[in-house]
Amino acid sequence: MSFKKLSVIGAMVLMVVVLAECKKDHSVKIAETDPKLVSDGQAIFRFDSFGDEDFWSGLLHLDKAIAGSANGGFGAGVTPRTALAVGLKVDATALPADVVAGIKSGAVSLDDPATTLALLKLNAVVGVKGSFAADGKLQAIGITCASCHSTVDDSFAPGIGKRLDGWPNRDLNVGTILSLTDNAKPVADLLHVDEATLRAIIKQWGPGKFAAALFMDGKALRPDGKVAANLIPAAFGLKDVTLTTYTGWGDISYWNGFVGNLEMHGKGDFNDPRLNDATKYPIATENKFYAVVNTPDLITSKLPALKAYQHSIAAPKAPAGSYDAAAADLGKAIFMGKGKCNNCHSGAAMADNVLHTPDEIGIDDFDAKRSPTGMYRTTPLGGLFTRAKGGFYHDGRFPTLASVVDHYNDHMSLSLSSAEKQNLVEYLKSL
Repeated sequence: MSFKKLSVIGAMVLMVVVLAECKKDHSVKIAETDPKLVSDGQAIFRFDSFGDEDFWSGLLHLDKAIAGSANGGFGAGVTPRTALAVGLKVDATALPADVVAGIKSGAVSLDDPATTLALLKLNAVVGVKGSFAADGKLQAIGITCASCHSTVDDSFAPGIGKRLDGWPNRDLNVGTILSLTDNAKPVADLLHVDEATLRAIIKQWGPGKFAAALFMDGKALRPDGKVAANLIPAAFGLKDVTLTTYTGWGDISYWNGFVGNLEMHGKGDFNDPRLNDATKYPIATENKFYAVVNTPDLITSKLPALKAYQHSIAAPKAPAGSYDAAAADLGKAIFMGKGKCNNCHSGAAMADNVLHTPDEIGIDDFDAKRSPTGMYRTTPLGGLFTRAKGGFYHDGRFPTLASVVDHYNDHMSLSLSSAEKQNLVEYLKSL
């Protein structure tokens, strides 16, 4: 065959490949923005427990703890006031007019576990899904993505309002909620500790924190003796973010699969050979978390819709009056120039999608080493004001934006003046 004919054939093959790739990319873009897919993803995000009731109710009996002895469970039960105190939220838009009126008048008691059950029947408790028998008794509860990654605007009352999906729930005290169980033994056995030790550790997490890696490597404490738990991250503004987690474990669908299977304890298929490392991840290896199989798989088919919905949630804008606009304008110039912030916090996501060594950002390597990457990713900055509670960085080590700026000023020898630092803080508050 002549060179000319080969060239023609090669060109035709190349054209087919290019057209196929273009068609594939175009279909992905259409699919991810398709209104039905986004709507399906919203329903999954808010209400799909992925079958995790077998864990939260079957093993931990949290449904019984919520109901209380007066309603077929055990103990005093969980009142709405108690639920709000541990960071659970109530969707005011799910409340019928008579319930709204009753709460306002006091006819509906916030000090009665029966009211909590009524709210669960209404699907009004954000991120908690109740299943009820024909006689009205609570049979099981499951948790959804929204439990950690949604809050409310408090428009009705503190903890009661319209949903704010994607916002991190920095009030949620996961450790205290878990401690309600009368059977912590399955989790204690998983980590090879006694129940008393487990309860003591999880209560130290505090509001807005969760120790996801604990259930992979069994490390409950940092080398300095502080509890090893990280802040619940935002799930908004992720459309242009390829490294979804603090230490870059994977993209958004990877992490949704990881959390859905290994943290929420839903029933799906999950595979990550990196977890098959008995030295680094002894808990994961022992329990074969690196190759999870369930029939049926209740998670994998839902990941595209879940991703589409999460990618549709834009980072919220800082409220007017929450920052000094004139100072923020000056701070933006610092951010883009002398402060060198834009070197990493760039693009639409304000994140370079690059992994950085602990030395580059001037912190210890503890959490980096717990991940497969050994590094930290650049955190997207959109909607920073929603993440002020609990501090900044993965573990909240910097209590304020001013302390973050001070850290980089020292670490990078920026020689920012007090006024420049304050202006930079105001700009960060405006994002």
